[in-house]
Amino acid sequence: MRRKIYNLLLDWKQNDAAKTALLIDGARRVGKSYIAEEFAKKEYSSYILVDFNRVDKGVKDLFSHYLNDLDTLFSYLSAFFNVSLIPGKSLIIFDEVHLCPRARSAIKYLVADGRYHFLETGSLMSIKSNVADIVIPSEERHVKMYPLDFEEFLWAMGNDTLMPFLKDCFLAHSPLGNVLHRKAMDYFRQYLLVGGMPQAVQEYIESRDFVKTDIVKRDILTLYRSDIIKHAKGYERKVESIFDEIPAQLQRHEKVFRLSSISKATRFREYEDALFWLDDAMIINSCYRTTEPSIGLKLSQEISTLKCYMGDTGLLVSHAFDEKAIVNEEIYKKLLFGRLEFNEGMIIENMVAQMLTAAGNKLFFYSNSSRECAADRMEIDFLIEKSIITSRHNISPVEVKSGKNYSFSSLQKFCRKFAMQVDRPLILHSGDIMEKEGYQCIPLYMTPFL
Repeated sequence: MRRKIYNLLLDWKQNDAAKTALLIDGARRVGKSYIAEEFAKKEYSSYILVDFNRVDKGVKDLFSHYLNDLDTLFSYLSAFFNVSLIPGKSLIIFDEVHLCPRARSAIKYLVADGRYHFLETGSLMSIKSNVADIVIPSEERHVKMYPLDFEEFLWAMGNDTLMPFLKDCFLAHSPLGNVLHRKAMDYFRQYLLVGGMPQAVQEYIESRDFVKTDIVKRDILTLYRSDIIKHAKGYERKVESIFDEIPAQLQRHEKVFRLSSISKATRFREYEDALFWLDDAMIINSCYRTTEPSIGLKLSQEISTLKCYMGDTGLLVSHAFDEKAIVNEEIYKKLLFGRLEFNEGMIIENMVAQMLTAAGNKLFFYSNSSRECAADRMEIDFLIEKSIITSRHNISPVEVKSGKNYSFSSLQKFCRKFAMQVDRPLILHSGDIMEKEGYQCIPLYMTPFL
């Protein structure tokens, strides 16, 4: 499948591969190993893929025994994998490098040697067990890889022209019209239900069967549970409790994650490591409350008040409707046509969070539950910083509306209270581009352009 990260890999090879190794960090089954090997096949004369999930201890020990003798190290790797290494034309991939911290630490010396280029893939790159007793190399550059974004999903579906057209309409603030808007929303709803995990997308393309696609997604969820038990040592029950609670928490009106729903006596510091584990594994996208909607949203974030969105919305659908261990075709059809009686906003808002994250945005929201002043009582789903910073008007408040009939009192209050900070208030909705009482209403599928 075509992935945008490929162009980033090309840029790295042309400009920085002689000085740095590139680490692709992402959730399991997001396509890291696939894209690394495809890149190696197409762009290098030869390559070695060292999969630390499969190689034996002897291969891992090479990185402890031969860092002072790189000639021998490379000779062993070449012989073991039966691949001739060519200086300046070969790539060595450390796949699942988090399973061999010594190899990751060795990057400093391997890059300095200069003979070959080095690409790493992994997940859980920051948890203590994966960085204990090693020095993280400064020669390592990180890039995050996410599930397929909406444009990549369209490419996979055989449509290369819709997204550029949507962008032109967005920039011109020009409505699409009924026919094209319906077509775009149809693609968006399929993306909403299938998600962006490559295996699930591939199954859907081949079968157009939501039940078969659901089975693939459930396999991935099972893999995540296995990872929790295997890698979240010491607090696996806490991680699993949060993971299981995500759909119910997103179903709530305010969607802020309440640890009290797990245990009434729970305190944030008791679950902080568990939340960090899920975030580092990129299973969730964390959205933090900020108390001051101005430039530098992170400066006023409250890390103990957050929303936990699933990293992939297709997985959320399978995670949420799991009473019979599989989501049947009828439920998918009702979801596709918006005819299922439930809070659809949880899935829509999760997708907006996923699209914003894939576009490079950190997630923040604003809320005030004041009991004294009704004018201060409000909740804004997302806050986005302007790309070019000025002395004021740098923050766009974004409200997500899943239904056709909606109000926006919180947005009005926010714009009045923070008039000096607000750039342009935006409403993401299921309709076409329009203005409503002076506010810009943007179709949900245009979220990547914000």
